[in-house]
Amino acid sequence: MANRLMIVVLFVLNLMGVDKNPKRFMNIVNAMLVINFVAGFIPIKDGYLFQGFYHTTALIVLEKNILNLGLMLIAFSAKQWIIESKRPAEFFILMFSSVLGMYVMLSSGHILVLYLGLELSSLPLAALAAFNTDSRKSSEAGVKYILSSAFSTGITLFGISLLYGAVGNLGFDAIIQHIHEDALTLTAFVFILAGFSFKMSIVPFHMWTADVFEGAPTPVTNYLAVVSKGSVIFIFITVLYTVFGKLENAWLLAISVLSVLSMTVGNIFALRQQNLKRFLAFSSIAQVGFVLVGIAGASNMGTDSVVYFLVIYLLSNIALFSIVEAISDETGKVTISDYKGLYKSNPFYAIIFTVALFSLAGVPPTAGFFGKLFLLTSGMGSGMYVLLGFATINLVLSLYTYLRVVKAMFIDPEEERMPLIKKSVLTNFVLAVCLIGIIILGFAGVFYQYIDSISSQL
Repeated sequence: MANRLMIVVLFVLNLMGVDKNPKRFMNIVNAMLVINFVAGFIPIKDGYLFQGFYHTTALIVLEKNILNLGLMLIAFSAKQWIIESKRPAEFFILMFSSVLGMYVMLSSGHILVLYLGLELSSLPLAALAAFNTDSRKSSEAGVKYILSSAFSTGITLFGISLLYGAVGNLGFDAIIQHIHEDALTLTAFVFILAGFSFKMSIVPFHMWTADVFEGAPTPVTNYLAVVSKGSVIFIFITVLYTVFGKLENAWLLAISVLSVLSMTVGNIFALRQQNLKRFLAFSSIAQVGFVLVGIAGASNMGTDSVVYFLVIYLLSNIALFSIVEAISDETGKVTISDYKGLYKSNPFYAIIFTVALFSLAGVPPTAGFFGKLFLLTSGMGSGMYVLLGFATINLVLSLYTYLRVVKAMFIDPEEERMPLIKKSVLTNFVLAVCLIGIIILGFAGVFYQYIDSISSQL
């Protein structure tokens, strides 16, 4: 409800010409984002609408507020870029429309509602990826994203049609009651899984990711890597554990293979990258591989560990992309070699960048260590020890991958001294929140316990 109201308010402000004063407009939007995030903590009862087509639970409310947190932090860190774009109303209308689609998707109780939410969340992203009309790479990113999205949409719809033919109903409850492991149902599942894999950039459906991440404006890349991917993973858990729960023996092997491919390919290709946005794109692919390890646990702990890890992933990536954005906007530098000697010129950025990378690598005492530990522990529940072996190898490989950047910032001699980057108050606030969250969440057992207490509602 709040998100729809925000879109209406933005349209009104746009008609009134308030966006002609970008700074004033941004202050209004930032206030709305804070209110939206705080409102997410207001307790509401579980409920169903439209004969189960739309529903909400405590877990869904938490997932939506995690997305609200990501949206708020990204908007704060991107304030200067949005002001300079001179089209803040268009940017936020597209972004809030995308988030509205995510809300619909997360609360869906019917496959068609899920599909509509998925597409509503995806279509505005093509426009956002191409938002920088002066950049050829941005235009290419928009085209590549819409083409890959259209392809995945076709695959998903074909799978949905096969599922309807197999079950005769697309409501979640009806599918759960009548689904059986036969050839038609398994074929439908394969196509639906492929559609989801495109959205989550799981190998081998990841080919669009690096090009779109590199070409899109950095705030949009941040949003794609964190909010968009996180929302799809949230609903993916629901679809696997509930709708296709009876097919667990069939999808467990598929998830394990996709996990191994994503971890391995993501880490190996990240080693070859010099552009930091492409580096973080392959990093995100590898991280999804680790998430799939937790999902393979096929238990409440799988849900707990994935939701917990995604909060840590959100904070770590927002910190990384915020720093990349700040340095890129100021100097135009975006390669790993450009970050040589960063600690000497900008120690604040270098330290936070390192902590965020260590969190993604799972190095203690960061929260990422506990996140990876819980994912692996969840994976042990399914007895897929070969998968856990590959995950362990990739943990070591990912550490080496991330240490390349740390080495450049702290050890490698600088080729050209990085100037002191002017730090905005909001960017500093975002980085401080991310840093505190990355450290505190590892020791705040109460948060994991809260997730565990509500995950049984899946």
